[in-house]
Amino acid sequence: MKPLKTTNEFVIRFANVNGTGSWSANLLFARTAFRMGIPVSPKNIFPSNIQGLPTWYEIRVSEKGYLGQRSNDVDIMVAMNPQSMAADTKTVVSGGYLIYDNTKRLGSHLKRDDINYIGLPLTEMCLREYEDPKLRLLFKNIIYIGALAALTDLDFEVLKNLISDQFKGKERLIKPNIGALELGYNYAKEHFDCPLGIRVKATNKTDNKILIDGNSALALGALYGGASVVGWYPITPSTSVVDSFKKYAARLRTCETTGEKNYAVLQAEDELAAMGMVLGASWMGARAFTATSGPGVSLMSEFLGLSYFAEIPAVLFDIQRSGPSTGMPTRTQQSDIISCAYASHGDTKHVLLIPSRPKECFDMSADAFDLSDQLQTAIIVMSDLDLGMNDNVSEPLEWDDKREYKRGKVLSEDDLEKMTERFGRYLDKDGDGIGTRTLPGTHPSKGSFFTRGSSHNAYAAYTENSDDYVECMKRLERKWETAKTLVPKPEIKRKEDGATSGVIYYGTSDYATQEALDLLEQEGHSFDAMRLRAFPFNKDVEEFLAAHETLYVIEQNRDAQMRTLLMKECETDPAKLVPVLGYSGRPITAQEIREQIEDHLNIKKKKAA
Repeated sequence: MKPLKTTNEFVIRFANVNGTGSWSANLLFARTAFRMGIPVSPKNIFPSNIQGLPTWYEIRVSEKGYLGQRSNDVDIMVAMNPQSMAADTKTVVSGGYLIYDNTKRLGSHLKRDDINYIGLPLTEMCLREYEDPKLRLLFKNIIYIGALAALTDLDFEVLKNLISDQFKGKERLIKPNIGALELGYNYAKEHFDCPLGIRVKATNKTDNKILIDGNSALALGALYGGASVVGWYPITPSTSVVDSFKKYAARLRTCETTGEKNYAVLQAEDELAAMGMVLGASWMGARAFTATSGPGVSLMSEFLGLSYFAEIPAVLFDIQRSGPSTGMPTRTQQSDIISCAYASHGDTKHVLLIPSRPKECFDMSADAFDLSDQLQTAIIVMSDLDLGMNDNVSEPLEWDDKREYKRGKVLSEDDLEKMTERFGRYLDKDGDGIGTRTLPGTHPSKGSFFTRGSSHNAYAAYTENSDDYVECMKRLERKWETAKTLVPKPEIKRKEDGATSGVIYYGTSDYATQEALDLLEQEGHSFDAMRLRAFPFNKDVEEFLAAHETLYVIEQNRDAQMRTLLMKECETDPAKLVPVLGYSGRPITAQEIREQIEDHLNIKKKKAA
């Protein structure tokens, strides 16, 4: 079989058994390629049980910067799981490579004439080298990484340095891990013509870039954004946001001399209580947040409504996963758009920030606290499992030490003392829908603690007067219009020829959409593109909608939730908004996007004929 030949442009997938320590070994491949200057996009696809079920780790290597999911096919399959091997073999492209443990003979049902097989006696090598069964299991993964280094021309010195970095402080583990790498490397060199047709070659494409997961970036953004209180309840895939915040805060928010901690992380009995803690801390003047996923948002909805109506700041990081109900806890989706936008009962709307990459996670995380204080309401940052739990190539995270927090309309004791008129918590003096607030204890007598979650007038007094209630709701509408001027604008790319069709996308659909558009352009199609970065939608979004006859809305959920928001909030004709959807639990691929747009274009062409 003629082997596939490509340099720095391929997809490799590792098929393993969950709980065997394969993740950290497979990550070595991705990080080595990254340190060699090649952009990579690793995806950990794992089950929600502790161990035993199939797990996959996929790495897109792309010097061109195509870091979304290409398709469901792969160029190299490292097939280490007998349970999934038949299905794994089918995903290898013609001319690609299947690497397997040939200690046992490969079954005839796994043979294909159009792919290349590379057998490594991994089990036999481990039995010979290690007496401890646990070490045999763990080092098997390291051995095949060593073999891959030879087969794909990974820089072996970089790989060894990564091992040293990984086990810093545990030096006794460095030598045996490097020894396992050398076992695989030397075996491949002795038995195969290395490197393969698929190989890596050092470049400088990752200079001044970092590799970081979105949840860590959110945590750092919260820390730099002034957060000091966390109320939370563990839930996949958001737990690592709080774990990371605790780690960074322990280092950066602890007094070196006294050991006093300038932060509090409180685990609640459930998600509802967690959001209650956040509102209580925010009402007292702290910057507070929680992190959750779809099921947690459902439980937090009542308190999100309180934040909206009583106008108390709060920040929520929603790391979306597959639903409904428990759904697939370890699979990704953009599944909570509607539930977050309109969380709680009654006429309620929430500001959503939608990052696509770790740098935006960091920036939007910090900005969320400013927005929350300025608008006196909850801000929800909409990440997902793909962005949150996987390493992503990112611009460095930067912070301006001269930056000052925007606390909004908060009155001091002096401000209250100088007031000659009656303080009104919900008075709209500026026409922007935002009242002035005070922190509890600011002044002994001038209403500094007033707020109310039931129907109220401008002075926070309880009322069921219809005129007062209607005025309050209209003022909240004015504040929503103000929010449109403060949230991040969409990222718009227009073609010089003035395309009549456009695509709308957001979040982790970013990379796959860009690749799909390049492929469609090569076929003669031209599209303007708009990446949404926030809700509510501002005038730029409305103008983009009005300027195009057909708009493809790309998202990762079944019911086209963002399309629904665009229809409702911008009063857009549903006929011009064409859904392009992927909701398998895996990230949407460039191939899925291209095929769905092409299918619609072909249907239009037939109708026109």
